[in-house]
Amino acid sequence: MVKRALAGVSSSPNVNTGHLYTDLPPLTIHSARILHLGRTVSLELSDDSLLVISPSYLSETSFDSEMETITSFEAGRELSTYEAEELRFVDECVRAEAAALRLVARAEQNSVALTAKLERRTFGRRAVKAVMSHLLVENLINDERYAESWIRARLSLRKAESPNALCAALQRRGISKKLAHTALTAALNPEDEYDLLLRYIEKSKSSQSNSNFSLKVHLKYEGFSAIALESYFDG
Repeated sequence: MVKRALAGVSSSPNVNTGHLYTDLPPLTIHSARILHLGRTVSLELSDDSLLVISPSYLSETSFDSEMETITSFEAGRELSTYEAEELRFVDECVRAEAAALRLVARAEQNSVALTAKLERRTFGRRAVKAVMSHLLVENLINDERYAESWIRARLSLRKAESPNALCAALQRRGISKKLAHTALTAALNPEDEYDLLLRYIEKSKSSQSNSNFSLKVHLKYEGFSAIALESYFDG
């Protein structure tokens, strides 16, 4: 029996075997029902499987997305096994996107963390990659926005953390070092930084030398700006 390897495609809803049988008889669409104001279509195939198809993900398959629309999948249309598996991949993308949007609705997400969450829900990497690309294009996922939002929320807790500690915390959440510093600069205005500096100094008093020079070197090492340090030591 001949097998075709297609990474990330599965003939069952939540398992990705990576192998498909290509010598099985073709399938037929038994019924097709338009859903969500024409944005998706529900298909029932002759093997009793139910799929939801979105044109957003047809371009990720072997189907020509410019020729195929959701109205092209009418009852009675015959599908090769390969075509059926490609439609199962589209269905997996639709389900993965729904799971992603539920998470986004609860809280701002970043791309690294959301990818990991979807993969833990057993969605295949191919589907997760397609969904993440779609969400990024639609600006539903934006790592810069996430980073700035996270920093503002952290500052609102009024913890005695240094700029470098905030950046390191973002990097542990999957944000790049460069983007973390960019977001910190955007979110931390001079007044907030000075307030943060005062809290950090108060916290550090017991562990730092009484020397202003030593303290200034330490604060500079922790990422506080020259303007904030000048305001504190020379203001």
